[in-house]
Amino acid sequence: MKLLAIDTSTESGSIALLNGKELLRRRCPAGRSHSETLLPLIRDTLHEAGWRLPELAAIAFAAGPGSFTGLRVACGITQGLAVAHDLPVVAIGTLEAMALDSGGDRAIVLLDARMGEVYYGFFVEGQPATAIGVAPPAHVPVPDTSGWLACGNGLRQYPLLQERFVGCVENWLPDLLPDAGAVARLAVTELAHGRAIDAALATPSYMRDKIALTVAERLATGGKA
Repeated sequence: MKLLAIDTSTESGSIALLNGKELLRRRCPAGRSHSETLLPLIRDTLHEAGWRLPELAAIAFAAGPGSFTGLRVACGITQGLAVAHDLPVVAIGTLEAMALDSGGDRAIVLLDARMGEVYYGFFVEGQPATAIGVAPPAHVPVPDTSGWLACGNGLRQYPLLQERFVGCVENWLPDLLPDAGAVARLAVTELAHGRAIDAALATPSYMRDKIALTVAERLATGGKA
């Protein structure tokens, strides 16, 4: 089964082609917008693999949370390609994919949400242990058990998180970012359970409506107008 996966939920965008155990991953060029580079990257990677879009079983994308613009790019390009070639779509949670990539049996995923907040999720053996949320670092829940792995750039952006999780986290992966390879691996399972959707139904998962601080809010935190 051939599958294309797309992740542009952060500045570090990527795509992946998965066929059984064979995985081909490529990064989006740095310093350029995903809307500019994603389609050429997909075209070139398909050519490198000797694949054609109509041969795919489905197209998967990281639906969020993450960068609002990046999520829209991934969803829009997924929909366009899927409609053009009559392919089903698989929407994968960004934090679920990061939990899988972390390799931890019990993983806390912490992704920078900007505006002084972090997207967070707790996963046990790959399954969400609680609802995914977004909150300031001081309000993110702390497990009352030990043996957790914590991952994601939220750890670097907000050092308070590491201070709060010291008693329960044994392994830290602050450099782990979303990646299309994990999206592809999760999508295979979703397809096997019949959870693909029509392209027209694909939507990003923003987690919140607000995308920027007001001038007053920036000034209150020492920022510029």
